[in-house]
Amino acid sequence: MYLIADSGSTKTDWALIDGATVAGRFKTQGINPFHQNEESMRQIIRTELLPLLDETAVVRVFFYGSGCRMEFVPLMQRIIGEAFPHAQCIEAYGDLLGAARAVCGGTEGIACILGTGANSCLYDGERIVMNTPPLGYILGDEGSGAVLGKLFLNALFKNLLPASLRDDFLVTNSITMGDVIHRVYRQPLANRFLASIALYIHGHLDVPQLNQMVVDNFRSFFQRNILQYERSDLKVGAVGGVAYYFSDQLKTAAAMEGFDIGEVMRTPIRGLISYHSR
Repeated sequence: MYLIADSGSTKTDWALIDGATVAGRFKTQGINPFHQNEESMRQIIRTELLPLLDETAVVRVFFYGSGCRMEFVPLMQRIIGEAFPHAQCIEAYGDLLGAARAVCGGTEGIACILGTGANSCLYDGERIVMNTPPLGYILGDEGSGAVLGKLFLNALFKNLLPASLRDDFLVTNSITMGDVIHRVYRQPLANRFLASIALYIHGHLDVPQLNQMVVDNFRSFFQRNILQYERSDLKVGAVGGVAYYFSDQLKTAAAMEGFDIGEVMRTPIRGLISYHSR
């Protein structure tokens, strides 16, 4: 048997594979070596994952995680190796390669993560060969939920959206402009707060300005990130809630910039199962 993990800061999806069959699906807390220390990650695996399976039967582990940069790969391999001492192979990668393998499989393509943040890469069917730096939601992250929330609030308070929509948003969320300023500038995780507004936008896409805002956000993503690869012949696949729930707007923006959309998945675990079951 082998084990596949797709991990973010909040949760980790695990899939136990027996040949070509999914023998089990599990969830644990997120494991992110950039934000967590070694002992806390070890504890999550020991207390939340191991009681759910027979670790002696696992011979290979493929871990894809947010924050799993090259310098953290040996650490993740050591932690996982301690939990699965019978594993003959343990591989650890970043979440962008996980996204690429999920949506492109073994085929060359362009892969994207479009969720709270945004990222992209040119993929050769096995590895990432080029990456436009996303730069985060202050300097970049075009196409992301955080930037979409920022665009929405800017338009809302500068009277570029209908007054009825502004009033509805403020009442629905029990919030004021002062509260928004406080959440963005004085509290931690402003990017998550901004991205949470995407849910409201999704429920009001019948407002023409909001539908166009989503399309324009995706167009900016293509213009500032995807065009850099100079490979409009390749399909663009994407994972993440923003890509999934705004897939129609994503396809519209892609077509306007000369690209075709391939696979779109809310999470990459299904695609990773297919990739490693080949």
